Amino acid sequence: MIKYKSDAEIELMRESNILLGKLHAEVARHIKPGIKTIELDKIAEEFIRDNGAIPAFLNYRGYPNVLCVSVNDVVIHGIPSDYEIKEGDIVSIDSGVILNGYYSDSAFTYAVGEVTAEIWNLLVATKEALYLGIEQAKAGNRIGDIGYAIQTHVEKYGFSVVKEMTGHGIGKNLHEDPYVPNYGRRGTGKKIKPGLTIAIEPMVNMGRSDIYIEKDGWTVKTIDGKPSAHYELSIAVRKDKVDVLSTFEFIHKVLDENPYITAPKF
Repeated sequence: MIKYKSDAEIELMRESNILLGKLHAEVARHIKPGIKTIELDKIAEEFIRDNGAIPAFLNYRGYPNVLCVSVNDVVIHGIPSDYEIKEGDIVSIDSGVILNGYYSDSAFTYAVGEVTAEIWNLLVATKEALYLGIEQAKAGNRIGDIGYAIQTHVEKYGFSVVKEMTGHGIGKNLHEDPYVPNYGRRGTGKKIKPGLTIAIEPMVNMGRSDIYIEKDGWTVKTIDGKPSAHYELSIAVRKDKVDVLSTFEFIHKVLDENPYITAPKF
C-alpha cells in the first residue's frame, strides 16, 4: 500500500534529506587515495549523531554499517572495510538518516583522480538518467515512465541498467511501496499521484546488466567485473511539479575544494 504524504510530512522529510546532503559533503571532504572505507563510515556516524539524527542504514535488516561504500565493480551495498581507496577508483557512497521520524536516502558516485573517458561517460550517463527519471515522476504519469526514461538514456551510451535492484517509496520507513524500477515501458505501472514520495536511483553498469551477491549477503557486484555507477535522490510529487527533497548542492561545493575527487557537476 502506498503511503501518500501531507505537505507537513513532506517538509519534515525535506529536513531529513537536507541533513543527508550535508552528510554526503562531509564524507566527500575525506575521500582521497589511501583512506580506508571504514574510516569514511566512522566519519559519517559521528556527523549523523552530532546532528541529532539516527543512521538509517545501521542494523537495517542486519546491515552492519552507516554507509554503503561501493568501489568499481561493486554496484551497491559495499560494506566499509580496511580497503584503501586508490587513484583511478570510482566510489559510490549511499546513505540515509532518520530525522523527525522520517527517512532520507541518496547516493553519489565519485571518480578518484584520473579515470578513463568511458568511466567518465558512465558517471555522466547515470547522473543524467537520474534527472530524466525525476522529470517523469510527475502527477498523472506512471511508474513505468520513470524506468523507461532511465533505461533508454543509458542504453544510448551502450551501458545497461541493473534490473534486480530498484528505487522505492520512502517516508516513515526506508523502503515503502512502490518499487521504482530503472527500466520499463511508458504508460505502465502504478499511476503517480500528489503526495507520493520515492527514491529514484539508477544503478548503471558499463558492461552487462547481470549481477551477483557475495557470500557476505550484501555486496552486489557486476558479473563481468566492469564498473558500475549509482546516483540517487528522494523526491515528492506535488500537484504541479516534482519536488526534489535531497540535494547534491553541498557535494558540488566540496568537488571544488577536494582535489582528489571529481564527478559530473550538474
